Amino acid sequence: MKKFSRILLRGILISLFSLTVQGKTFAAQYAPELAQQVKQEMQRSWQSYRKYAWGYDVLLPLSKQGFNWYEHSLGISPYDAYSTLAVMGFDKEAKEIERYALTKDWNKDVYVQVFEVNIRILGGLLAIYEYTNNPKILAKVTDFADRILPAFDSPTGLPYHSINLRSGKTAGDQGKGKGTVINIAQAATYLFEFGILSYYTGDPKYYQAAKRATKAIFNRRSSIGLPGEHIDVETGKWVGTQWHHLQAGVDAYYEYMYKSWMIFPDPEVKAMWDESVSNIEKYLYDDYQGKRFYAIVDMHTGKLLKRSVSLYDAFYPAIQAISGNIKAAEENQKTWDWLWNKYGLLPTRYHYGENRIEFSNSELNPEIIESAYYLHQITGKQEYLEMIKGYWQDIRNCCRNELAYHAVKDVVNKEKRDYLATYFYAETLKYFYIAFAGPDVFDFNKHVFNTEAHTFRKDSFDPKKAKKALGY
Repeated sequence: MKKFSRILLRGILISLFSLTVQGKTFAAQYAPELAQQVKQEMQRSWQSYRKYAWGYDVLLPLSKQGFNWYEHSLGISPYDAYSTLAVMGFDKEAKEIERYALTKDWNKDVYVQVFEVNIRILGGLLAIYEYTNNPKILAKVTDFADRILPAFDSPTGLPYHSINLRSGKTAGDQGKGKGTVINIAQAATYLFEFGILSYYTGDPKYYQAAKRATKAIFNRRSSIGLPGEHIDVETGKWVGTQWHHLQAGVDAYYEYMYKSWMIFPDPEVKAMWDESVSNIEKYLYDDYQGKRFYAIVDMHTGKLLKRSVSLYDAFYPAIQAISGNIKAAEENQKTWDWLWNKYGLLPTRYHYGENRIEFSNSELNPEIIESAYYLHQITGKQEYLEMIKGYWQDIRNCCRNELAYHAVKDVVNKEKRDYLATYFYAETLKYFYIAFAGPDVFDFNKHVFNTEAHTFRKDSFDPKKAKKALGY
């Protein structure tokens, strides 16, 4: 009945105003009452973090306590929450995080995963500077970046898995092992943040390190143009199963090619994107039982190896849409919407060839919401806002608790898990809010998001200045 009602609602609402995109005028309707509801939920959830987990990396909402990723807290949730609070107009809470950021001392004897802290901490700090222009915040950003930059000092230019913020020594996860084997998202998801920092500081070393890493992956693609999954930082050799896909471990590698080019029009990066997206559509696209999937294939031959997708792959319709491949994006999004409606949430991994869940957990990931938001903004079609309304209703029904929201161990029975991912603040609630609120509150066409949905205005970056500051 819930699925039927949601489908029935789609397409029956009248337009409130017009949205012009790519030279066309579309009918577009928003839901300000739902935007207000999301805003209230953000405030409630943030106050719970503030009360029970302040200074910790994440909130455990069921046990009412905090949890740290590492031996020493990095306080990750505030950096992820800042831009959402700012977009929603919670100026007092945003100002508190700005003051909090200025108190942080990064001289910690702790190994951190370079990829994760880049998109969350560095990205979050850059967003604070974007909103405040506080030179003390820029100094904090630069200090943090200078502590993770030595991770890129490898024979290939690829970053080691983790780095010690105090000593600059590199290692694997939690400081164990050498950390020489990484996935390609960990290898090459830095163009965006490092480019912005180079722009703000006028020092090209950050962007150039990120670009070397991206090119190190791209230049090691197979004869048919596909990279693998895992690579050795020191030898540059592919390691393990040489599969290719759009799942976690690969996804943001592609995302950052296009998003960084949107604000820093580096022709080399655009050329890498153009070839890459062509190969994705050529080899990964799988029309299966009338639905558009992107499968796991052999990097050398393009042979289909496994009909499996992960909820992280749902980022791709957004990138397809914003880069102009709208028809493919719409077909892709319909598949994701079908899978969501099948379970009421997306499972972490689903084998569509065998119609079975491979990993049944969910941390209320944002990617499907993000893609529906992009498509609504770009096409103006009401069906995408109706999708987002359905996702919001389902998450509220299954995962709202006394303090905030919780993850689930199993999307079928909705068994609770005592965890609230930091990106729920940064991404999930932000995409819900701006989707419902409309362009009078947040103008999609004027912003670019990092992979953690930290927001940056396109007009903050002058292309001529960027070319010099980034050194391309």
